[in-house]
Formats: sequence, C-alpha cells, structure tokens
Amino acid sequence: MAIKRMDHVGIVVSDLDAATAFFVELGFEEQGSGRVGGDLVARIVGLPGVQSDFAMLKTPDGLHGIELIRFVSPSVLDGASQAPANSLGLRHVCFEVDDIHDVVGRLEQHGGELIGEIVDYEGFYLLCYLRGPEGIIVELAQAVGASEQAQERLTAHIR
Repeated sequence: MAIKRMDHVGIVVSDLDAATAFFVELGFEEQGSGRVGGDLVARIVGLPGVQSDFAMLKTPDGLHGIELIRFVSPSVLDGASQAPANSLGLRHVCFEVDDIHDVVGRLEQHGGELIGEIVDYEGFYLLCYLRGPEGIIVELAQAVGASEQAQERLTAHIR
C-alpha cells in the first residue's frame, strides 16, 4: 500500500500570529485556527496534558498545507531555531514562486532574512534560502522560462 498524498507539514512556533502572517504573505490561505487538547490529542502526540493553538494554511492550489502549532502546555522544548541548512532533521520547505525578488521583498517586511543570495541555478531556476519566523528556512524557486521545461531540465540534471 502506498500513501495517497501529502497533507501538511507541522511547524512548532512560539509566535503563532507572526508565523501565520509570514506564510499568508507568501501566498498561503488560512483554512482555520483554534485550540486543541484533551485526552484524544494527548494520546495522538504522546504529551499528557497537551494544549495547543494552531493555524492550518493551504497553498493557493489547495493541495498542500502547513500546520503552525503553538504549544500552551506542556512547555516547548528549546530547539535550534538558528540551525544552519546542513543540520540534521527537517531543515527547509521549498515553494515555487512567480517573482522571487518581489516575494523576498515582501517577506523581509515580515522578518524574513536572506541566508545567502538569490542565485541563477544553471539557467533552470532562481533560488534562495530565506530564514523566516522561528528560524524556519524557506527555499524559494522561480522557474526560468517555461515552468514545465525548467522542471524537466532540473529533473534530468539531478539524475
């Protein structure tokens, strides 16, 4: 049996409002928010006494999502929010954009900072890493030329 689809990625944050604003500026649409807790949630996540606030966000095509989570209890464990891109674990999420310079400029207004620079990757994509709220690394990719052709060239290049 294979998976049907990827539903969402969960990201733990301390400032739910700032993280939500950042991803909404990127183009995500807020689908809902609220607070969850109690026995069922505790049994799922393995944290007795859990209470958390959340915001569910979807990409404009509605196919992919991010769940931003702020734990009320138990206390959040200190993570490595400024970890570099080569640290173990889930390190970045990537989104294709139509105008990388515009998106970077808008995200900088929400606390985003370029980690390196915007680079033309061998004529396939303009790429950059940007650190957002809570140290989340977001990779932005803008296809150079027709998106489908760029994807085909990049796929062939990786093989």
